Amino acid sequence: MQYCGPVTEDTILEAMEKMEKAVEHVQSQFTSVRTGRATPALVEKLLVEYYGSPVPLQQLAGFQVPEARQLIVKPHDRGALGAIERAIRDSDLGVNPNNDGVIIRLNFPPLTEERRKEYVKIVKHMAEDGRVAVRNIRRDARKHLDAAEKAGDISADELERAEKEMEKITHDHVEHIDRALGRKEQELLEV
Repeated sequence: MQYCGPVTEDTILEAMEKMEKAVEHVQSQFTSVRTGRATPALVEKLLVEYYGSPVPLQQLAGFQVPEARQLIVKPHDRGALGAIERAIRDSDLGVNPNNDGVIIRLNFPPLTEERRKEYVKIVKHMAEDGRVAVRNIRRDARKHLDAAEKAGDISADELERAEKEMEKITHDHVEHIDRALGRKEQELLEV
C-alpha cells in the first residue's frame, strides 16, 4: 500500500481481514464435505443432544482414523454414546454407526460417481458464496472510501489508488477460493 493515508489504510486492512475470514470459512466448509476418505472434520461439528443442550461432537469425543475409510469416535463420557450415535445416524453423512459400548466405528463406503458429482456441485456453490462474500466486502470498503473522499478526508488520487489496491486484494482472495475449490474437486473425483 503506497502513499495511503490512515483512513485508506485502515479501510483496506479491515477489508483484507474480512476477506481472509471469508476464505477460511469456505475452506472449513469444504472439509465438512465428504470425499472417499474418513476424516474427523466430517463429524466434529455435528451437534449432539447432551443433557438437554446441543453440543458439538468434538467437545464430547476423540477421533481416530485407523484406515482410509474408517473413523473411530471415542466419547469421553460413555453416557453420551447413545446420543452421539443418534446424531450421526440423523446426519446426512450416509453412514451407519457401529456402537460396541465403548466406541463408535464409522465405515465410509466408497462414493458413487453420482454422489461425487453431487458433492462437486455443493462445493462449487460454497465457493460461489465465498466469492460473493469477498466481493461484498470490497463493495462495502469502496462505499467507505467514497464517503471519505466526499467528506474531504482523502483525495481523488488516493481514492483511485485505494480502489486499485482493493481490486488486487479482491482478485487474490477470489483466487485463493478458486484454488481451494480445485483441490477439493480433485479430491472428490479421485477414486
